[in-house]
Amino acid sequence: MVERAGAGVASGAKPVVPGAGGGRRGWVLAGFAVVVAGVLAFHRAVPNRPGRIGSLLESLLPWFGVVIVLLLGAALVRRAAVALVAVLLPVGVWVHLFGALSLPAEDAGGRGLVVVQHNVSDENDDPAGTARALIETGADLIALEEVVAPQLPVYEKELAADYPHHVVRGTVGLWSTYPLSGERLVDIKPRSIAEGWSRGVRAVVHSPYGDVAAYVAHLPSVRVGAGGLASDRRDESAELLGRAIAAESVDTVILLGDLNGAVDDRGLEPLTSRLNVAERGFAFSFPASLPLARIDQVMARSATVAHLRTLPATGSDHLPVVARVALG
Repeated sequence: MVERAGAGVASGAKPVVPGAGGGRRGWVLAGFAVVVAGVLAFHRAVPNRPGRIGSLLESLLPWFGVVIVLLLGAALVRRAAVALVAVLLPVGVWVHLFGALSLPAEDAGGRGLVVVQHNVSDENDDPAGTARALIETGADLIALEEVVAPQLPVYEKELAADYPHHVVRGTVGLWSTYPLSGERLVDIKPRSIAEGWSRGVRAVVHSPYGDVAAYVAHLPSVRVGAGGLASDRRDESAELLGRAIAAESVDTVILLGDLNGAVDDRGLEPLTSRLNVAERGFAFSFPASLPLARIDQVMARSATVAHLRTLPATGSDHLPVVARVALG
């Protein structure tokens, strides 16, 4: 029997191998992966005008990991080889930027201080319980923000036995197991704020390992709206705080505070350019009900913040964070 011309094409043709390239959608996924890698690697090149878009992007950088996982899943579902290869680019960049934060804490050695940072909220309905939860950490230093007048006596009473040394200026305070001296207000008030506003304090901690200048600060809040990120006041306050720390005569410095910004946010560069940030731990601390932002920070000069982690929720809308700071 003679076959008709072309009759064997269907049966004799090479089968289409799914994923050999992934088709057009595979290339689209690959292109998107390259863009994500570029944004991660060169986020500083993203302009900050209009709307502080660069700062907003940098605040969200760790969450690009979720985007990468979704890209990887889409590439696997479509069996798109070109997309799978391309996704390796953002994976590599993300690991370079944030991989170390995912590693377990290292032994910081014996010379160091355990410190707690917590915005306790001016609407906290259980300040006594909050104070007791922080005492249980056994920290050497506890820094608090949003300590309003009605709640201050409660914190002072609850913390007195374990933290006999403390200083409060405005709505921020520092409690210490070791003696303090040189307590003073740190003026970080933006020029556009006319009313009384005190959110910075400095004191020298006389620790067994030497003197440490401890700063507690609460930078102005930022807002995200249709016009982008409103962070002018926060950025101005960060600049003022950075200048104060640059002028600090004590060599070792620890900064604890609600800085209303992630360490990758260029708005905090006056601080991150002068201080070491945590080497381990993401410590997403806000909001407490669904922590998405890394805005409660511990930084140091002439010392290492070995690990930063969150603690269980208190009566605040922030989670407390705790760190071990290794001293030289």
